[in-house]
Amino acid sequence: MIFVGLGLYDELGISLSGQEELKRCDHIFAEFYTSIMPGLNLQNLTSAIAKPVQLLSRADVEEHAKDKILSAAKSGKVALLVAGDPMVATTHVDLRLRAEKEGIRTRIIHGASVASAAAGVTGLQSYKFGRTVTIPISQGTGLPESVYEGLSGNLEAGLHSLILLEADVEGGQWVTIPQALERLLAFSAASQKQSIKPHTLVVGMARIDAPDMIVKAASASDLMRLDFGKAPHCIILPGKLHFVEAEALHVFCGAPNELVGSGN
Repeated sequence: MIFVGLGLYDELGISLSGQEELKRCDHIFAEFYTSIMPGLNLQNLTSAIAKPVQLLSRADVEEHAKDKILSAAKSGKVALLVAGDPMVATTHVDLRLRAEKEGIRTRIIHGASVASAAAGVTGLQSYKFGRTVTIPISQGTGLPESVYEGLSGNLEAGLHSLILLEADVEGGQWVTIPQALERLLAFSAASQKQSIKPHTLVVGMARIDAPDMIVKAASASDLMRLDFGKAPHCIILPGKLHFVEAEALHVFCGAPNELVGSGN
């Protein structure tokens, strides 16, 4: 069984190795409920590999994988297409474990992931990122305490934080950058640490790798007033900046000099 990453924006993000492997598969499945690929044209991909692709729902992968995927993998060569890099989502790690336990050998063909691309497009150093957190979809303005504690811990250690914003593809809803910042600021204002304030430097990113990608660094209060367009969105809360990182945020992301200073 092969887990194939499609990258960040459209079907052209798949590697040549991935395309060649798909041509040799007996069954090809795909799931897109864990992330949004705004430019994806599945018909173009099926035409390129001359194979049909069966779309799977969240329930198919998380609840009915044995019948939908693993049974096919026992009798033929199977691929699962996913957005980004296959093993960034814990759902896929669980599926790979289940496959190996049933005697099904697995392989991974990696794709570009927001986990690395977010550092690349902003010029921040990838090894200076701490724990990644996710802000879930919510009808209110609340925030899981574990999210805020993770961000506060990163800041105290001088580390950058990648904040993923949940998207429910099947439900057609997602967390936007302004919504996330509103919830973060409200939670911070009511907490003892108050780690995030309206003047805190934040980087907002929308549709990384797309032609209309937006990457903007400013204060939290300023970013809240911007329209970043369609999902996917994510945020970086910078920690202690090296002088090269400070310059990168200014040049690549438009960060005001008074927020980045000269770095360290």
